[in-house]
Amino acid sequence: MIHNRWLVNSALLSIAFIWGITFVVVQEAISTIDPFSFNFLRFGLAAVLIFFFLFFTQKEKFSLKTLITEFKIGSFLGLLLFLGYALQTFSLLHTTSGKSGFLTGLAVALVPIISYFILRQKPTFQGIIGVLLAVFGLYLLAFTGMTGVNIGDLLALLCSFAFGLQMVFTGKFASQASVLYLVLSQLITVSVLSGIFALIFEPTLSLTILSHPSVIIALLITSIFATAYAYIAQTFFQKSTSPSKVALIFSMEPVFAALADYLWNGTTLGTRSIFGCLLILFGMLLAEIPFSKYFPFLKIKNQKVNM
Repeated sequence: MIHNRWLVNSALLSIAFIWGITFVVVQEAISTIDPFSFNFLRFGLAAVLIFFFLFFTQKEKFSLKTLITEFKIGSFLGLLLFLGYALQTFSLLHTTSGKSGFLTGLAVALVPIISYFILRQKPTFQGIIGVLLAVFGLYLLAFTGMTGVNIGDLLALLCSFAFGLQMVFTGKFASQASVLYLVLSQLITVSVLSGIFALIFEPTLSLTILSHPSVIIALLITSIFATAYAYIAQTFFQKSTSPSKVALIFSMEPVFAALADYLWNGTTLGTRSIFGCLLILFGMLLAEIPFSKYFPFLKIKNQKVNM
């Protein structure tokens, strides 16, 4: 366990940053390649990278027995992760990207609730306020209007629940498992399930699609940084913090995505979106900065909240 809180938070924030800035790259790639096929290749390549890293750097310690043991937990986490991506993909067929983005982002609010029932972790008053600010910020940033609730909205909400469960159970199992083996088994599961869904729902991949520059660039960037690094870092550093704080830090992803969209595509942010970004940022900081240390009168309010 790492006790340097700023190191832990910076590492987790780097994941949100990578996921956010690669959103534009992925969006461009899936205009050429179908999403399940893309995830099959993305997670498959990341799994291959981790496998060879394990094999060549830990030749004497490399153990298929350990991999099989960790696969029980890793496949469960991989199933949750796959469900999150699959439900998000299907939700976009029936609802707007704004509504899907907002409802998916509600994982930040669901994680403290799930953590209470599964890990028996009670949220702090400061943490609850931070979550509420982040949720309202997500609403301003992603939600553009109510056009009636449909099946896509329900799928997006289920997607946020799947991602929330993945974060909570990663926190539960990370300290009991070998990080690299756990992540490897998780990525293999996502890749295999994505491949099965690609065969069922998508046309056969062609060499023309696979050799398209946007697809190659997106696969290289996402498999190395947004998948292999991101999930190793999440699993390793989540040992040292709570799932609720991880969810709050990850709520910065759409902020970085909006910034990347502005820098890459020149998409301008309105006052509402900028204010939403600031609320998400402040919500994250509020949950992390020890205000009670500098303002002693807050100590009573910041005790664990009974649920």
